[in-house]
Amino acid sequence: MGIVSFEVIYRGVFQRQLAQKISRTMILAAVKEGKHGVSFGRYSDSPERNGIPAKQFGYITDTPEELEEIAAQYEPKQVDVSICADDTLTQGLESWAWTGLQPLNAVTKPGGTLIMTSNNPSEALVKQMHRRDTPYKLSILKGGASFAGLFVYKDDGTDARCLGATLKACPEICSMASLEAAIRENVGGDHHVEAARASFEDARSDEVKAGEGNTEVPFTFELLGWDSMRPGVVIDAVGGHNGYGDSKDGYVPGRNPYFKKWSTRSMRPVLQFDKCTKCTLCWVACPDSAFDVTPDGYFDPNMEACIGCGVCEAICPVPECLQMAYETAFEDRDSQYQMWTSDKDAFGKYVEDKLSAGKVENRHPITGLAGAFSGLGLEGGHNDKTFSTKSLKEL
Repeated sequence: MGIVSFEVIYRGVFQRQLAQKISRTMILAAVKEGKHGVSFGRYSDSPERNGIPAKQFGYITDTPEELEEIAAQYEPKQVDVSICADDTLTQGLESWAWTGLQPLNAVTKPGGTLIMTSNNPSEALVKQMHRRDTPYKLSILKGGASFAGLFVYKDDGTDARCLGATLKACPEICSMASLEAAIRENVGGDHHVEAARASFEDARSDEVKAGEGNTEVPFTFELLGWDSMRPGVVIDAVGGHNGYGDSKDGYVPGRNPYFKKWSTRSMRPVLQFDKCTKCTLCWVACPDSAFDVTPDGYFDPNMEACIGCGVCEAICPVPECLQMAYETAFEDRDSQYQMWTSDKDAFGKYVEDKLSAGKVENRHPITGLAGAFSGLGLEGGHNDKTFSTKSLKEL
């Protein structure tokens, strides 16, 4: 077998337990067959922050010497299988260490498999992921992102389904019998085993060819060496506010141009400016100062700064004026206000299309726990007809 490695990509805190269960259970299944393994979290993710992308890694080897050698490389440069627990991470991820944007498929080895929970077709997901020079496989587990975090574990079978799909992608890890035993000991009972079996049998992968995907170049930062840093600890102030666009009017708060936060969100606000009463509540309540004030008094959400918390939607007093939509419906981070002023009819169609594709119903305001992290549920399996969004009370 040699050395097998994998990673689990997830939303920090919100999916912490889910990622840990997937990673640890896969290792324990391999250990049952006399193999050696280790499961660990990415150093730059600790301590985790709400919603900020994070990773778990796993190494499996035949001998302890091989494990010691590969584990000395703390973060793998390539993995056989990547497991993404939230499809809103397709446009890239940045740890809270803020060291630049890493493509979702960055460390999936050539010919390796990227497994993702999603209700979207592979073409739509590939379109958002950064292109690369080598091919890889994309395997989709039907279902939304599952909320299984620090304080609540939504036992909807997502962990078992990811484990079954991982074994299908990399069968040399262990036998199905060993995986089933590990699931019973560490995840759940017969329902979870059945979910893993169904996922193993149903898993299919599409080849993503070299050069397919998003052409955007991920942003990076130059890390200064010891001889290029200034003496002492010096942090430059962000600076004062500016006018909106080329105008001296309006108000755009001072922002660090290198501090991008958009990869932390799973949803974004969509505004219908013709319904806006300019009440200022969204602007006042936004914890990240993500709204720019236009010269005529509207509030334009800056998609580089917005983290998708949903406070603005919860506080907006006008029905359907400001609504949150699933991030996978968008391919841009453009100004909604500028789209609206340049062509109101086209923007109206834009809003209609995005809400149709991305709006999540029955979502609890601010947190989005009920609908945004709904999952299919054990009883739902792979059948869309039995899928139902659960309430916070049921969670």
